[in-house]
Amino acid sequence: MKVTASLIALFAVLNTVAAAPPSGAGNNGNGNGNGNGNGNGNGNGNGNGNGNGHGHGKGPMVNSKALRGLVKEKALMDKAQTLQDFAALSGTPITRVIGSPGHNATVNWYYDTIKKLDDYYSVYIQPFPVVTANGNLTVNDALIESATMSFTGAGHPVAELVPVANVACEASDFPAEVSGKIALISRGTCTFGSKALLAKAAGAVGVVVYNNEDGVVQGTLGEEGDYPPTVGISKAQGLEFLAAIKAGTAQTADLVIEQQTVTTYNVIAETLTGDHNNVIHVGGHSDSVTAGPGINDNGSGGIGILEVALHLTKFKINNAVRFSWWAAEEEGLLGAHAYVNAQPQSELDKIRIYLNFDMIASPNYVYAIYDGDGSTFNVTGPAGSAQAEHLFIDYFRDIEKVESVPSDFDGRSDYGPFLDAGVACGGLFTGAEGVKTAEEAIKFGGEAGVAYDINYHAAGDTVANCNGTAFLVNTRAIAHAVAVLAKSTVILEEPLVRRGGYRDFTRATGVPKKLVGGCGTTVL
Repeated sequence: MKVTASLIALFAVLNTVAAAPPSGAGNNGNGNGNGNGNGNGNGNGNGNGNGNGHGHGKGPMVNSKALRGLVKEKALMDKAQTLQDFAALSGTPITRVIGSPGHNATVNWYYDTIKKLDDYYSVYIQPFPVVTANGNLTVNDALIESATMSFTGAGHPVAELVPVANVACEASDFPAEVSGKIALISRGTCTFGSKALLAKAAGAVGVVVYNNEDGVVQGTLGEEGDYPPTVGISKAQGLEFLAAIKAGTAQTADLVIEQQTVTTYNVIAETLTGDHNNVIHVGGHSDSVTAGPGINDNGSGGIGILEVALHLTKFKINNAVRFSWWAAEEEGLLGAHAYVNAQPQSELDKIRIYLNFDMIASPNYVYAIYDGDGSTFNVTGPAGSAQAEHLFIDYFRDIEKVESVPSDFDGRSDYGPFLDAGVACGGLFTGAEGVKTAEEAIKFGGEAGVAYDINYHAAGDTVANCNGTAFLVNTRAIAHAVAVLAKSTVILEEPLVRRGGYRDFTRATGVPKKLVGGCGTTVL
């Protein structure tokens, strides 16, 4: 199915069934799961969620060794090249950002590839609107490298840059002369959204946030609001502006932000067989940032999920498995939010675990597992999250014979809306802009003092940026988790002891940890 304007009306109809199980799901316990999707069984029929039945579908009962044995590095890298070719369709920049030809081709490909397996999967597309913003910044007639913040306001202010004291987290930080001018603000401590709102309250007509580390700030204002036009720039550029202003040279900025609404699409596929009241949900995002093709971020996760979905068709399962490719993650997890918000609580309750895979082939990788038990970052996921973490820990240690490290549930990837909805979560991550420590270099190889992905959110995130070993090992780990849980979820039933309370993951305001838990744009 091609994503074209002529099909938007059809997709709107499809969106109305977003909360419904595949058409082959039967009533609880009334069917036997015969491979034709005529019933799901709820533990009383053949093939229950505890793994005691003979299973649904064709072929042998799924098992980890057989499923992960089908995963090959060449197939993963070939698919990565396919996504890079799609990105090239966008022209300059080469990108798979939502609304671009590259992303539309990506959505088509995921849908078409899985739709060919319609004797095993029910597949649909969920459309949803996204307000996007594009812009540019010139200062004293020189074009400045900048990144538009998600949820920014539109406009075209032309005014002098006025530095704001400290990190612009208090109204008292803003001088009177910022009124009618463009505020020049340092990143740090509080959210970008808070800074932008304070600037607007002080009368600023625009905001330029400079980084407190290398690289251009690529952030989000967090949620819809009445914000002034807001962009991020690099630390070096911000310091250059500050020095010029201090020396008495005015810095006149011309900031242009234009908005448009685009329709983009989630792709969701669910096995026709298995217990649809005990769903194993596996997901990752399909889009990139504007700056590059996004082959590690997150072509790698999307491809890993697809590869497992393709090979799963050779096996019987006891529990339904749902694979999802989310759009607009880079705009603020919008695809995952659209999906979760469309589900009644009764459908969310059927998701036994959500597993997220975002950036699984970073060039200077670590094997990071989301900290479901809260033992490291003191925030425990919903019941089952701890067991999911230890399922992966055990896999890496006992089967791959490699070490792993915990990663924070910091709300920067598509697990965020599921956590907020009380769904157990887990998943893998190989690192983004964070810097590898000396200890991690000993554990995993690579180079200490260098970012896990030096091409994070950049034009260099190409096929050549992906580490094939990490790509293969992590995809085999996905296969292992799917095989174990599609057969039985007993491993998730152990009591969970909370080590920390829930927080609003998608609006977290604490300082991010060294190893952040996802690729999405940060709120601070």
